[in-house]
Amino acid sequence: MPLLAEELPPTFLALRGKELARQDLTTLPALSADKPKGFASGFAGWRFSTIANSGRSGSWNVADGAFHGMEGLSANHPATASFGLPYQDAVIQVEFRLNDVPLEGRKYRSVFIKATDEKDYVTAFFISPTGSNLTAYSAERINPLNKQRDKEPPIGVPQSLKLGEWYVAVLEIRGREAVATVAGKSTTGSHPLFGSPKQSVMLGVGVDASFRNLRIWEALPNPDWARNREAILAAMKPAKK
Repeated sequence: MPLLAEELPPTFLALRGKELARQDLTTLPALSADKPKGFASGFAGWRFSTIANSGRSGSWNVADGAFHGMEGLSANHPATASFGLPYQDAVIQVEFRLNDVPLEGRKYRSVFIKATDEKDYVTAFFISPTGSNLTAYSAERINPLNKQRDKEPPIGVPQSLKLGEWYVAVLEIRGREAVATVAGKSTTGSHPLFGSPKQSVMLGVGVDASFRNLRIWEALPNPDWARNREAILAAMKPAKK
């Protein structure tokens, strides 16, 4: 069942302010007619493919009342769907389910939420059955393989998520800081690019997963952030052997 308003998961870096977008994703979203600038900007609304095995973007439909993404069997690239809207500091929240289907040669069972600026990725929240991580992207380095910003070393925590069950992912971005939370575990980090004006939110799927109830709020200052940050950093430290 969808989350009720009073059941919204807690935030740590920011407080939820004005709601910027609400997408239930129980029916197939309308595709944007805008001409994008690359993959990251220049469009409002949704960009995704409904064509099976459609290469790098994978394919999307609605199944069991949720937005269902499938990585192509030979694509070696996650299925991606992007929602274009201008924003700056934001709390991005979505429910997801890692579907229990055979790998069929696909390598990485995962979902992700990425924030982009006008040109490229700014940060990403990656979630797999065995852990999650917050990843920043370099302002200087370009990956020679895809000609996009190179990833900085990820900041992650181990955890155990079950296939076929619904979870809530929350990505908070305010200024140069970000917090990523799922199933009671959070990571936090900072990077200059986090503070750039943003243009879209990308949902991604490795193998097969479903999403529902995407919501985006303006991120307001949280007076408890300093205390919350200390608690998150302490919990992220590996246990002494």
